[in-house]
Amino acid sequence: MDKKKTLFGMELPYFILVSIVVLVASLKGYLPKGMVGAFPVIIFMGVILNYIGDHLPIIKTYFGGGAIICIFASAYLSWVKIIPPATSKIITNFMKGEGFLDFYIAALITGSMLSMNRKLLIKAAFRYLPAILGGVVAALGIAGVVGAVSGYGAMKAVLFIAIPIMGGGMGAGAVPLSQIFGSSMGTTPETILSIMVPAVALGNAMSIVAGGMLDRLGKVKPSLTGEGQMLRNFSTNDPLALSTEDERASWDQIDVKTMGVGLFTATGFMIWGILIQKMFPAIHYYAWMILSVALCKAFNLVPDSIAKGCYQWFQFIMKNFTAPLLIGIGVAYTNMETIIKSLNPTYILLVFATVIGAIIGSGLIGYLVGFYPIEAAITAGLCMANMGGTGDVAVLSASKRMVVMPFAQISSRLGGAFMLVLSSVILQILK
Repeated sequence: MDKKKTLFGMELPYFILVSIVVLVASLKGYLPKGMVGAFPVIIFMGVILNYIGDHLPIIKTYFGGGAIICIFASAYLSWVKIIPPATSKIITNFMKGEGFLDFYIAALITGSMLSMNRKLLIKAAFRYLPAILGGVVAALGIAGVVGAVSGYGAMKAVLFIAIPIMGGGMGAGAVPLSQIFGSSMGTTPETILSIMVPAVALGNAMSIVAGGMLDRLGKVKPSLTGEGQMLRNFSTNDPLALSTEDERASWDQIDVKTMGVGLFTATGFMIWGILIQKMFPAIHYYAWMILSVALCKAFNLVPDSIAKGCYQWFQFIMKNFTAPLLIGIGVAYTNMETIIKSLNPTYILLVFATVIGAIIGSGLIGYLVGFYPIEAAITAGLCMANMGGTGDVAVLSASKRMVVMPFAQISSRLGGAFMLVLSSVILQILK
């Protein structure tokens, strides 16, 4: 018997039925305020637009698929008022006033970092993070030079193009960065995000193409690649060569009580970050939260029972609410007029310069610390410049190196977190 078509885990007729109810309430102005009204409408839009994006040939291959469509389509629909203004207001208030964005980011940061293999995390700090740092320095440096030469402005290029591209995607990168920049620069996160979003999207596309080109380079120059093997002097006993999937398999057995532990812990870490910011206001609370979670993981201060809860809660939030969150980002934080004005040849050149810098810096430093340069450039460079988890899959698929996914995840998680902390420090210095 053929498996019935489903959307959002529901058989299609039932999904359509609920969606019609939500759509009619929205068009008639009967949508209730708060999460009761916001959740169903952003889920309905997120599921539909994400499905469309994931099935458009060029979009799904080079531009991040459903994530990009969710953001830009919802922003456009709100801009031209196809989404009723009253509905847009409910979504905007849910994202900002009621804190859904913080709620999502708390789950993302806590769950992703506490679920990492501790040994891999510690070892990576000494051997892999220098490769990430090399890519970041070169990406920001080259973008700054090109920005100065082109007249765009060196610091403007670094802050609004290079840092967002290297920041770990949308949910864990551009969105929290816009919050950090907005609070530090006295402007709205919407204005910042509207400049950053095109850079992240273009950076993701260029990273995917570059992944395929690096694979071809490896065929021409075999000495530059391990064909998926990271270390030049490979040892099967090296913790960096081991996958953590087997260790995490038992964590995927979902328990609702355990998820509740994750919810409590994730929001607790967020509040902890806010408390520290009150004492040390120079650094954003996202950065304090990230540092706190990382230290707790490194020093084994969080029991596996709690870490497992954070992981399961993170998985629930990520799998169910990522597309709806992107709808909220499109409606509440993305200004279409600003985006249209920002897209020009100079802007595209700066995105290209950032991606090239990530490749050169991570490849060079990666070689110096014992990695093959192509593998280092792909994982520590391109997997920093792409759009997080979905970008990792796309880049590694294009480069035919899915086996190095654990390293790509380090780049997306720790690398993206590092960029949030770095941006807070840079902005404080510039004040």
